[in-house]
Amino acid sequence: MTTNNTASSAQSSNKAQKSKVSGVILIDKPKGMTSQQVVSKVKYLLKSPVHDSKKAGHTGTLDPMATGLLPVCLGEATKFSHYQLDADKSYQAVIKLGVQTDTGDAEGQTIAEKDIPEISAVDLAQVTAQFSGDIKQIPPMYSALKKEGKKLYEYARAGIEIEREARPISIKQLVLEQGEAKDELLLTVTCSKGTYVRVLGEDIAQALGTLGHLTALRRTQVGHFDIEQAISLDELEEQTHEQRLAQLQSIDACISGLSSLVVTDEQCQRLLMGQRLNVKSQLDEALTAYLIKELGDNQDSDKETAQAERSCDIKLFNEEGDFLGLGELQLNGRLQPKKMIQR
Repeated sequence: MTTNNTASSAQSSNKAQKSKVSGVILIDKPKGMTSQQVVSKVKYLLKSPVHDSKKAGHTGTLDPMATGLLPVCLGEATKFSHYQLDADKSYQAVIKLGVQTDTGDAEGQTIAEKDIPEISAVDLAQVTAQFSGDIKQIPPMYSALKKEGKKLYEYARAGIEIEREARPISIKQLVLEQGEAKDELLLTVTCSKGTYVRVLGEDIAQALGTLGHLTALRRTQVGHFDIEQAISLDELEEQTHEQRLAQLQSIDACISGLSSLVVTDEQCQRLLMGQRLNVKSQLDEALTAYLIKELGDNQDSDKETAQAERSCDIKLFNEEGDFLGLGELQLNGRLQPKKMIQR
C-alpha cells in the first residue's frame, strides 16, 4: 500500500514538474495530411520528458489536398485561437476547367464534363468583378458543416444530397489569370471566414460557361500571419528540441488590433482570482481614445450611459511586460477579467 502511494506520488511529482508548452507555431502543411495529423505531429515534436505539449489545436482546417499556412496553437495560446479562426485568409489555387468532380477538387470522382469556350481577358475581368465584394455562397456537400448532428460529408458519402442555404461571404481581393494550359486558371484570393475556395472555383468556371474543379490549393496568409514565417514539418523534425521551442511565437500571437493595459502585481493577483477592478486612474489619453473609437462616440446622455456600460476586449500585461490575458474594459474604468492565462 505504501509502495503504491509512493509510486503514485512520484508520478504526480513528475507531472507537476513538466513545463507546459504554450505559444503559436506556423507550419507549412504538406499535401496529403489532414490538419489534425499536422497538429498531432507538432505535439509529438514539442514534447519531452520535461515538456507537456498535449493541449493543441489549429486555427482553421486545410483539406488534405491543400498545402500552406496552418497556425498551430499550444497550451495557453489555444484560449486565443478564435482570433485567427475569424480572420481573413489568402489562397492561391489552380482551377482545371471542363471537368466537375463530386468534391470540387482533384481528390473527387469526375461527375460531369463540358467544353471550354474561348476565354478572353475581358471575360476574366467581368467574372472577377462578379465575384468580388460581398457575395453569397452555397456550402459544398463535402464539408464538415452539420445537419441534424451529422456532418454533410457523411450524407454525401452515403449518396444523400442535403439542401443548403447560401451564406454571406466577403471576397476582399480576387485575381484570375490564364494558366499555361488552355484548361487551367490561376486564382489568387483573400476572403472572409467561411469561404470555400473549392466552391468559388466551381462557380467561377460556371460563370465562364463551363465546369471546373481545383487541382491545387495553397494558403498563404491567415490574418497577420504569412507563409514566409512558416516552417515545414520536415525542417522542424530535423531541429533539436531547443530549436523547435524557439519556433514558438508568443501566447498572444493570435491577437491583433487590441490596445493594452499594464497592471500592478496586486491587480494581477486579483484579476487571476476573477475579481473586477476599477482602473479609471490608469486610462491615459491614448487608451481613452481607443475605447471611444471602439465603443462609439455618442453625445446623447442616454447613449453615453449605455456606452459607459459597454466594454471592449483589451490585452493585459504585468509591469515586467509579461502577457496576462484578456480583460473587458469600460469607459468608466471598470475592468473585468475575461481570459487569463495560467503559467
